[in-house]
Amino acid sequence: RLYLVESGGGSVQAGGSLTLSCHYSGATGQMYTMGWFRLAPGKEREGPRASRMREGVATLDSDGQVAYADFVKGRFTISKDEATQTLTLQMDNLKPEDSDMYLCAAGNAAITAAQALNIMADRYGADYWGKGTLVNISS
Repeated sequence: RLYLVESGGGSVQAGGSLTLSCHYSGATGQMYTMGWFRLAPGKEREGPRASRMREGVATLDSDGQVAYADFVKGRFTISKDEATQTLTLQMDNLKPEDSDMYLCAAGNAAITAAQALNIMADRYGADYWGKGTLVNISS
């Protein structure tokens, strides 16, 4: 089993930056495609307002290929540090519409980064999910 713990969320003004981190532990000897996702507008991670679908933000596969949603291209950067077992999302030039709960996920290594934006956006398309970290951008 892989455990994912996100951190780094917070409140900043539009135009600012945040760095999200996802520390992974457990079955780290296995390869995974990993990524950052966010909840659909108005939805919650669990409970009666939970949605099966999330929104793909940025993904990184076992070959080191990356993929980004169009709405973050040129502003966000995903990277992974195997030594510290951390998946990072550098978020620059933040906009109010970036406000959301951001979740880290890990899935089958056979999924490419481009495929993962859609496949792992389905909560059942990823094998493991973190609990998320909240990002709030004020105008």
